[in-house]
Amino acid sequence: MAAAAGCNCPCGRSARPEAGLYGLVGALLAQVQCRHGGQLHSCARDGARDPRGARHQVIEEQAGSGGAWLGAERLWGEQAWGCMCLRTEEVGECGACEGKRGGAQMSAQWLWGRPLSSEETLRLLEASVVHREGALLALNKPPGLPILGLSGELSLSMLLPSLRRRLGLTAELHVVKAPTRECSGLVLLSSCHRVTEQLQQFFSNARQRGQHPATYHAVTVGVPAEAEGKIRTGLRWQQQGDTAMVVPVPVPGPRSLARKEVKSTLTYYRVLGAAGGCALLQLQPKTAFPEQLLVHLTLLLCPALGDHQYSSRVGRVLGVPFLLPPEASPARTQVLDEELLGRLGLSPHQLRHLPVHLHLQQLVLPQGPLHATPPPHFLHTLHCLGLPGYKEP
Repeated sequence: MAAAAGCNCPCGRSARPEAGLYGLVGALLAQVQCRHGGQLHSCARDGARDPRGARHQVIEEQAGSGGAWLGAERLWGEQAWGCMCLRTEEVGECGACEGKRGGAQMSAQWLWGRPLSSEETLRLLEASVVHREGALLALNKPPGLPILGLSGELSLSMLLPSLRRRLGLTAELHVVKAPTRECSGLVLLSSCHRVTEQLQQFFSNARQRGQHPATYHAVTVGVPAEAEGKIRTGLRWQQQGDTAMVVPVPVPGPRSLARKEVKSTLTYYRVLGAAGGCALLQLQPKTAFPEQLLVHLTLLLCPALGDHQYSSRVGRVLGVPFLLPPEASPARTQVLDEELLGRLGLSPHQLRHLPVHLHLQQLVLPQGPLHATPPPHFLHTLHCLGLPGYKEP
């Protein structure tokens, strides 16, 4: 859904889509517009990253690797999101623009007024439907919303019963395929267990035939040495302090594979465009493992833009990238050079709130492909970097 060209704010000022990267991005990131007092706004909220566990691993392997997209969770950092009209100078909290307003230029810091309620999040989900046919429902979600959250944490699965009622569906909704928390893109839901089983079998058979039912796009910091190729490695979970991380196992042993301590993974990639040391990549995973694509991109020495979890594994000496061992590279805010920060219009402080540029753009179903437009922050980055823009199929 494109941004409205000039929606009116209740305070009387007109919305302006060209209002600067992280004013506009914050307002439009969910790529849907929720209504407050009959006026168009865009909202999102923030939440804490959950430590991965077996429960998440099983669900995400069944659902497929990828991303997740609703501004209702950890989207830009540690604070909570508020609501913002699309105007250049004043930003208000959710609810007809009442609340604090400031005269400074619109910036990311104004976006974190308060967390969205479950009701506000439901309105966003309802507006994010991109396909509805029979028992199938597809949403286009922003980065940040987990499919399963921690106890008491807002998540998609928690909201599915309410979403079903709002959409007038009689049967329960459940997840067929979904990306991980950090990513944006397609979430496929079903209200029929038989349809779910058929689709999961379809995806499995397609991968066995060498087909790629899921296609992602990623903006990377760095350009792969080869224009296309594949990334093959074992992956496993490893505890690092209080955090569970995915680490590569270049040559997994047969015992570890048999015990399912390590999973053999494979991703095909193709460079769609490159400019200024960054690239737009097409990624087609043949296997499904949580955070597979983010880790695979580090093995290409081209971490995803906005990856504050694994990008520290790629170091640089005199501009030449090299791979660091996971034990020596704890998670931290991604490091970008001053030139790239300037092209993106970011300060170092804003950088830590930059979302991951990894988007599940296409799912091929038996009846044909589904597509999801990348979120506005992704499209704006393509424009800033001079990379190929998104084109409707």
